[in-house]
Amino acid sequence: MSSSSTSTTHIDVTMPQMGVSVAEGTVVEWKKQVGDWVEADEIICSISTDKIDTDVESPATGRVAEIIVSVGDTVDVGVVMAKIATDARPGEAHASENEDLGTGEAAAAVEAPGEAGELIGDATDKSQAKRYSPVVMRMAAEHNIDLSQIEGSGRGGRISKKDVLAHLEGGAEEPPMHIESPYRPDEPALKRKPKPRLQRMDEIPREAATPPAAPAPAPAVPVEGAQPLSRMRQAIGSRMVQSLQTAATCTTIAEADMSRIEAARKAAKLSYLPYQARATIETLLEFPMLNATLEGDQHTVYSDAVHLGIAVSLGSGGLIVPIIRDAQDLSVEGLAKRIKDIAVRARNNQLKPDEVSGGTFTITNPGGYGSIMATPVINLPQVGILDTEAVVKRPVVITDELGNDSIAIRSMTYLCMSWDHRALDGAYAAQFLNALRKKLESWPIS
Repeated sequence: MSSSSTSTTHIDVTMPQMGVSVAEGTVVEWKKQVGDWVEADEIICSISTDKIDTDVESPATGRVAEIIVSVGDTVDVGVVMAKIATDARPGEAHASENEDLGTGEAAAAVEAPGEAGELIGDATDKSQAKRYSPVVMRMAAEHNIDLSQIEGSGRGGRISKKDVLAHLEGGAEEPPMHIESPYRPDEPALKRKPKPRLQRMDEIPREAATPPAAPAPAPAVPVEGAQPLSRMRQAIGSRMVQSLQTAATCTTIAEADMSRIEAARKAAKLSYLPYQARATIETLLEFPMLNATLEGDQHTVYSDAVHLGIAVSLGSGGLIVPIIRDAQDLSVEGLAKRIKDIAVRARNNQLKPDEVSGGTFTITNPGGYGSIMATPVINLPQVGILDTEAVVKRPVVITDELGNDSIAIRSMTYLCMSWDHRALDGAYAAQFLNALRKKLESWPIS
């Protein structure tokens, strides 16, 4: 039966969005071929991005009618990778569907190894061959790297951009995550080099007295002319502009005395963040209008559980927001472990798809690197995001139980929350921050 005499209903399989800065993905393997039957939610292919290696599930039940993106090809998020005929039936002949494809190129694409140079090793020995993403290939060519000497941290030993960067840095310990980091290693865990003892002039060998030659200057950064934005920056920019153009964004700021948290965290040898997260979770349960998502301009979806997003900066690798599901069930210590875990796995490209979607509220933590105030951008479709800033000792006026004022040194911070005016009003946001402040300032010290 020819395509002119029948009409087939198709559902598209598209490259999924795996984070705010993920702009493209590479097809690693097709689990199904043209003509195969596939059930809804069954794995149809595997993909790789610079942040996540994951499986893509079929959006519908039916027969694979067409595979558009070959193994090894890299395409933008949202691009159609395959089509599923949803009006097909199990056991039915599917020759007509193959005829609809004309030359059968889609079927051949299933076996295609991808772009030249992307399959390293003997192509006739697929068990020994390794496939690399275009990003990894470009970096290897630029720096003359033998990829066979790098141990991959991805699925099945797949080498990611992070692995190549670590190799270029000579295996040095990765520095703490910066400005958007949700996790800053606790102070006792930081490795510090001992300071060298100053030598007297008569202790310095004569041959060492001559000042060493000045180190070679760092490569100059272009300061003139237009520089194109990377795909990562374009993706982040698109999502942030979308948020600002969609949400009626307002920011409310409150000041909190963190002295009791300071004492508690030092005793437990933890960072501030798990305490701030636990207090935020408890406050969200009291203010459910902020533990919510907004669908269009018509419906707000409230959640009985707090699925807490923690913004993680990957440096040049962009930004991603892993989700801690049912965070209300975790203690401070449990939150500390989960935050550290998702931060490490985010750096190592080991997050799963369901760990970067479905959040109900987000915390971002630039304060670990000294910033004291900010206006964060809402992570749509959520209606609120809390920015936790640096804890700084400064003089403040305190009042005792008799009403007497005095000046004392306290560990202070600003709590900056952006919220969507479509979903709530300023009074509610202020009440939330006031309740959060009280929880932090009255934290029990064992």
